[in-house]
Amino acid sequence: MSMLYVLIPLAVLLLAVAVFALLWAIRSGQFDDLESHGWSVVLDDDQKPPPLDDKEPGESQEDTLNE
Repeated sequence: MSMLYVLIPLAVLLLAVAVFALLWAIRSGQFDDLESHGWSVVLDDDQKPPPLDDKEPGESQEDTLNE
């Protein structure tokens, strides 16, 4: 019977830690994107992504500076 005085608070404490860990994971965005990490294995990493430019194809750098 005296062991219940230890086990019940220990179980409640363990439950509180698990709920805290779940809430922390949800708030920090751990479950926002579940699929992209799986696809990162399949996709090629050999090529660098193209630079992000706001200019139209065929425009030169000087045309965008003169505007």
